[in-house]
Amino acid sequence: MALFTQLFLLFLILGTMLQLWLLYRHLQHVTQHRSQVPDAFKDRVPLEDHQKAADYTQAKGKLAFIEALIGVALLLFWTLGGGLELLIQYWNGMQWGPLTTGIVFIFSFFFIGSLLDLPFDLYRTFRLEALFGFNRNTPQQYIKDRLIGLLLSILLGLPLLWIILKLMASAGQYWWLAAWLVWLSFTLTISWAYPRFIAPLFNKFTPLSEGEMRERIGKLLQRCGFTSDGIFIMDGSKRSAHGNAYFTGFGKTKRIVFFDTLLEALNADEVEAVLAHELGHFHYKHIHKQMLVMALLSLGAMALLGWLSQQLWFYNGLGISQPSNAAALLLFVLTIPVFTIFFTPLGSFLSRRHEFEADDYAVSQSSGEFLIQALVKLYQDNASTLTPDPLYSFFHDSHPPAPVRIAHISKQITQ
Repeated sequence: MALFTQLFLLFLILGTMLQLWLLYRHLQHVTQHRSQVPDAFKDRVPLEDHQKAADYTQAKGKLAFIEALIGVALLLFWTLGGGLELLIQYWNGMQWGPLTTGIVFIFSFFFIGSLLDLPFDLYRTFRLEALFGFNRNTPQQYIKDRLIGLLLSILLGLPLLWIILKLMASAGQYWWLAAWLVWLSFTLTISWAYPRFIAPLFNKFTPLSEGEMRERIGKLLQRCGFTSDGIFIMDGSKRSAHGNAYFTGFGKTKRIVFFDTLLEALNADEVEAVLAHELGHFHYKHIHKQMLVMALLSLGAMALLGWLSQQLWFYNGLGISQPSNAAALLLFVLTIPVFTIFFTPLGSFLSRRHEFEADDYAVSQSSGEFLIQALVKLYQDNASTLTPDPLYSFFHDSHPPAPVRIAHISKQITQ
């Protein structure tokens, strides 16, 4: 067995065992604390809601456990099991030329992957989410969303893939630098276009009407020096009962979006506090920092791909007999998570740090107590567990655990 194959299997086994162990710890921890609401929430969260969150976490965790095992089996099938080799040999038999064959090869792989993932997605949407009262989707809406998503992946993904494969074939030794510039331009363009042209294909965005809520939000935006393309309400309730709020776009296309379900759950004071938190991300330039980090990481990834694409052992060690640009690109996308999973805690740590900073800003610009009230309501409405396993949370969670976050905000209020 080739050395690279051994390394791939070693990292895959270690990473999978780590993931499953962390998930097991998490589910055990949630179960052990199911019978009692944490002290910090006893006066805010009924035991019934706390237990619902525990059961919801258990249901999602068990599904994630199964998906992880099947995901490993599929990865081994596609690589060492010869699945990609069979697929690319089939398309090579069509004799369409390297560029066309490569595009069809990659698109067919992801299409097959989406079909294999479909049963899990259907179960998650129409069984698991429905069981806990969150699903509001319909089969008609679900099919429409899938078709629109498929059409967008073709209209947007095909030109991008064509350009990258073309650069790999004809741009010389440093094709990866040109491909990185294309990828970066594509990402920025999508970020600009998403609020105005893509998101409306899936949801209806209605400008927030005049009234007390809009007036209060306007004053908050003015205090924080934030200008945007508008404040919109998204009809998230047509698919799910989960609530959320977010910023989208950049530059002149920045806009604030509230799920209608969030506005149903929170009062004006709480909405203002949640928005102040989101403005904290803007104030500390978290989005710009994240974009810069992603740009640098993607540059490193492209450089690594440029080197690996020239190494025969990279292909042979993962079940591909004949090197090709399309095979290099797909193998890289499939296998890089196997080696980078161990860096997940670093990204989670940085994200949680940003959340603490945004909470601090919200307390300084709005009301910390109303922020706590809003978060507790969102924990309840979304059935988010109040008792995650600390180690699992450290590894995975982009937001601080509920008790830690509430304690931090409470401390800021008293200072």
